[in-house]
Amino acid sequence: MNNLISVTVKLFADLRQYGAAKSVIDLSKGSDVNSIIEKFKIPNEEKRLITLVNRKRQKNDFILMDRDIIAIFPIIGGG
Repeated sequence: MNNLISVTVKLFADLRQYGAAKSVIDLSKGSDVNSIIEKFKIPNEEKRLITLVNRKRQKNDFILMDRDIIAIFPIIGGG
């Protein structure tokens, strides 16, 4: 039995320094958005992020499913 899921990850703006703009990765079943943040080694100071799973805003403890599309954006500060 396969215990992996395959998801598409899209990194935007400054987050592209941690990985490709678009990549397909395998994760263990039951993985959450935090698993992606850790896999791409996005540091703590970058962790104020906007995360969309299948175009819906989700928290970082959202459990991912096979073929989900995850888009991660940095929060852009204004001033």
